[in-house]
Amino acid sequence: MDCCTFCTAASYNIKSLFDTLRTRFPSAWHRDVVHVEMPLENGLSDVFYFSYGVIVCWNLSLEQGMRLIEHLKSFEQQPLEDIESDSFTYSYGAAAKFVEDDITLPDSSSLTKLAISHGLAQSAKLGAFENRLLKTYNQTKYLPEELAKLGRIPLSRHEIRKKMGELFIERNSITLYIHALDSPDFFWEYPELEKLYLMVANDLEIKDRTEVLNHRLDVVRQLFEMLGTELNHQHSSRLEWTIIWLIIIEVLLTLLRDVFRIL
Repeated sequence: MDCCTFCTAASYNIKSLFDTLRTRFPSAWHRDVVHVEMPLENGLSDVFYFSYGVIVCWNLSLEQGMRLIEHLKSFEQQPLEDIESDSFTYSYGAAAKFVEDDITLPDSSSLTKLAISHGLAQSAKLGAFENRLLKTYNQTKYLPEELAKLGRIPLSRHEIRKKMGELFIERNSITLYIHALDSPDFFWEYPELEKLYLMVANDLEIKDRTEVLNHRLDVVRQLFEMLGTELNHQHSSRLEWTIIWLIIIEVLLTLLRDVFRIL
């Protein structure tokens, strides 16, 4: 059977989404996650909507999931330009396992699926963060290279301010929602299910990827500071040249008045 994940936005208006879904499907609210049971020809699909902009669909193919997320647009806050998606397969067995994107569930309980979905959802959110930072890196990597080569950044003051604004927005768009990668509060209530989440989180390297993400955020911060330093340098240079020209003008006026007696 198929399982798929989608990160479509920075967050969802989860209360409005829950109010809408429960009029059509059996629904439940687990902290910041809405669980919906959707009837299918071959049974039921368990769909979990996470407040931080991710949905996890069980017993739905990637194509079916793509059709489902079309109905999410009115609940999305800061929709992503590029949707982050992933697909897995799952089956039932005596013990829980996660090997090469194949999940073995010990039972069909919705809570079991939710515990595993927390790990899958975090991986999807992390993937969206990683892609945004990679895009930012590719768009700005020439700046430190030019600074090393030329000793200056070949941008005007206006362009530097604009680039600083873009970096600030990108960094904040991640740091505001990076709490989604913390250990879910759900396991305070169901500690016996945490081992399922940890199984997925370890296999998908959530902790290691989060550390790399934080390092890349530091690089963005350093780039922001570098642009700020360059902006201050340009401002200081401009002031210096203004002062130099004022001195030159004053000297010329003095010469014209006292030496050549023209003024």
